[in-house]
Amino acid sequence: MTFATMLEQMSTGMLRTVGIFVLTLIFSMPLGMLVAFARMSKNRIIKNIARIYISVLRGTPLMLQLLVVYFAPFYIWGANIGGYRFAAVIIGFALNYAAYFAEIYRGGIESIPKGQYEAAAVLGYTKSQTFMRIVLPQVAKNIMPAVTNEVITLVKDTSLAFTLAYQEVFTIGKQIAAAQTSFMPFVIAGVFYYIANAVVAFVMEIFEKKMNYYR
Repeated sequence: MTFATMLEQMSTGMLRTVGIFVLTLIFSMPLGMLVAFARMSKNRIIKNIARIYISVLRGTPLMLQLLVVYFAPFYIWGANIGGYRFAAVIIGFALNYAAYFAEIYRGGIESIPKGQYEAAAVLGYTKSQTFMRIVLPQVAKNIMPAVTNEVITLVKDTSLAFTLAYQEVFTIGKQIAAAQTSFMPFVIAGVFYYIANAVVAFVMEIFEKKMNYYR
């Protein structure tokens, strides 16, 4: 296999890796906010459910979670999971990262002084207006470094899709390396991941600078 052919095949895998990355963020970030609100709920049942969810998803390996999400429909209901592989990857990643984002959001929200809520109430703001106009902009600024770390970690974690034999860049590189007895596919995969992380870090740094309005 020529280098050009190898690069072409792994580029296709990289597009699938980007797909996992983007869809995971689209689903996990809003879900994380819902879980964070549930975690801060005054209702004990809702609060404890959210606490258990976060504890389990952060306390067990993502690889194991992917296997559970993929095989559970078959073992529990006897469902056909032949075309379920990609959906299982996205569901597994989204559920896992939502737990991490939830704790980041919660920490950011709880870091806002109560005096700001009281001041907003005096000014006639509703609770939703207070959150959207006063709390959320500050939370977004405070949590940006932690969110950046999670997003960069997600780029690398996409390689765990190989657990379900999904053909992303790492899985394809591994197959080519085994077939060609060559180390080059791992080098190419490493370069792809490094470039992706560099782009993500650059974009997140721009957001951080724009939110750093005190300087």
